Amino acid sequence: MQPNQKKVSRKIPCEQAKAMYHILVVGGAGFIGSHMSKFLAGHGYKITVFDNLSTGHRGSVLHGDLIEADLANIEGLDRLFSERKFDAVMHFASSLLVGESVSDPAKYYRNNVCNAVNLLDVMVRHGVRRLIFSSTAAIFGMPQYVPINEAHPRSPINPYGKSKLMVEQLLEDYDHAYGLKSVCLRYFNAAGADPEGDLGERHDPETHLIPLVLQAASGRRNTITVYGNDYDTPDGTCIRDYIHVWDLCHAHWLALQRLMEKGESGAYNLGNGKGYSVQQVIDVCRRVTGKEFRVGIGARREGDPSVLVADASRARKELGWKPQYPDLEQIVAHAWKWEKKSGREAM
Repeated sequence: MQPNQKKVSRKIPCEQAKAMYHILVVGGAGFIGSHMSKFLAGHGYKITVFDNLSTGHRGSVLHGDLIEADLANIEGLDRLFSERKFDAVMHFASSLLVGESVSDPAKYYRNNVCNAVNLLDVMVRHGVRRLIFSSTAAIFGMPQYVPINEAHPRSPINPYGKSKLMVEQLLEDYDHAYGLKSVCLRYFNAAGADPEGDLGERHDPETHLIPLVLQAASGRRNTITVYGNDYDTPDGTCIRDYIHVWDLCHAHWLALQRLMEKGESGAYNLGNGKGYSVQQVIDVCRRVTGKEFRVGIGARREGDPSVLVADASRARKELGWKPQYPDLEQIVAHAWKWEKKSGREAM
């Protein structure tokens, strides 16, 4: 916490009736899904977590019942929806490695698109018609302008982004044909960790910049590689918009309230609206941790744009959303707290 900075409460008042909603969190053992489950449970919601644990972790499910199952199993889905009454579904389950999506596109269309159809069909059959969908800035492809608003052309350049856009298009059609209402939330760079230190990033392999740098700072990684330092940016490294995972959860909660109260579908870009370069992230990580570590320079990665920054003004206006942890040092500090804890557990 910075000097003279007031502590921000993470508790958001909600009415008792709202707190009785039963939410199915699909992919709730993963990074964002597990934080979302904790957020909802902290506000009195009843939670059921659905995850096949292919990339999620049983130990990350701190709240609600865990149903270990797969979206490919339609009979199992039908049985679950018959046994339990859900008011809404939050869908976080997907394959999300851009490089892997290029080398194995079938996996991404099967996991991200076909399995989404299975979930939507079961929801329609059982009369559950509210969905919050975890989407991505990758649906926009190479930016034609920044910051990127919702009107930006959607031209994904890899199967991962294409699969997410396909689901967004599916949701438009399911709304028109079956009355299934949805809100799509397009993340830019999700980062940070639970401020209380209970949860954090546990990807295997890890691909996100901040945890990679912090693993180098903690000694779990020998070096960190910067992929390209000759971009058209002030220091030559790529600029990205980092948004705290808890702020993402807050946006999901607000989107759920809007869906429950107004029943209108929508789509929102989520970011802080401010970009930080790779070099700036490394500098902040050194400052927060007080550690030195090796940094190497590698070749550019194909398809990496120089700058990706969100225009989240629509979410601010229509959802009443405002990031509580917009400062990069706060994001890194929470991630460092988790890295120190998880690093000890890994040793």
